[in-house]
Amino acid sequence: MRIKFILILVLACFEVGQAQIAKGTIVIDSIYSKNLENKFGENPKRGVSIYLPPGYQNSNKRYPVIYFLHGFLSDNEMPGIEEILDYAIQTHRIRPFIFVVSNQETTYGGSFYSNSGLFGNWEDFSAFDVVTHLDQNYRTIAKKECRGITGHSMGGYGALKIAMHHPEIFSTVYAMSPGALTIVSEYGPNSNTFIDVSASKTIEDLNKTYFGKVMMAFARSWSPNPDKPPFYCDFPFEYKNTELIVHEQVLQKWYDNMPVHMIDDHLKNLQQLRAIKLDWGRNAGDRFTLQCDMFSQRLENVGIAHFAEEYIGTHGSDLYTKKGRLPQQVLPFFDEYLAFE
Repeated sequence: MRIKFILILVLACFEVGQAQIAKGTIVIDSIYSKNLENKFGENPKRGVSIYLPPGYQNSNKRYPVIYFLHGFLSDNEMPGIEEILDYAIQTHRIRPFIFVVSNQETTYGGSFYSNSGLFGNWEDFSAFDVVTHLDQNYRTIAKKECRGITGHSMGGYGALKIAMHHPEIFSTVYAMSPGALTIVSEYGPNSNTFIDVSASKTIEDLNKTYFGKVMMAFARSWSPNPDKPPFYCDFPFEYKNTELIVHEQVLQKWYDNMPVHMIDDHLKNLQQLRAIKLDWGRNAGDRFTLQCDMFSQRLENVGIAHFAEEYIGTHGSDLYTKKGRLPQQVLPFFDEYLAFE
């Protein structure tokens, strides 16, 4: 009888605790951006998902903002994210904050958060248009000390690149398994990637392989060419009769957009950031482990304080669960280094 009473009491306490968990809300907004106007079919009106923390509707309080950049072939819809963010606040991983995801999926897979010119200026959209829209329409704390930027894969790349360009807007950056930091493995000429690219005559041919899609996204982001149909971009490597040809000017354009090669020209900007962290899964594959390690070592060599962590996992394993990296590592990092009201 006593055991039964204790079980009932425990269950009752659990139900009360569950009932008391405060809920945030997701608002689906949109932004029309002149920075994204183009002649190649990319929609300049973009969806933006905004998480507003528990209590937002019933107070005049202002909040810091974390801008999350999604990965390649993804968009601003993140099913289940509201529950994870509620959980992180409820369990004191982070104080209440606003979380923002803008849709940067393109007809070629993803913007790589870069100013293409030809296909839209996606970096300017991210750094200026989205931030301005949030500051004007939501109760943000409109200071760089109160803005963090993060993202996964393509989004991790974008977070590092935008933070390196705009320390006057963002103070803190956390890159989750960032890609496109330099040319390694499947990104380079010593794999089959550019053999396949060189053999492709149509976009359909190029899209038959995953890395063909990625290379076209890189090229449209960093080396667009309006006079070169059907891809309307230039590639740094080409194979003709099995002979490798390196287009050095195009390669330099790619290097100018890859964070490993951006460090020297952006030292002063990096020094202005309050905190920098990147992580990667040990089993994510060479193209992630090698380039992340290279970026961290280059930062270390020029005296840029930062955090770098290799964890046991793959490129996408256990990121958005209650025990995953977003609530357990990423959000506590921002709680530590962002300024709250």
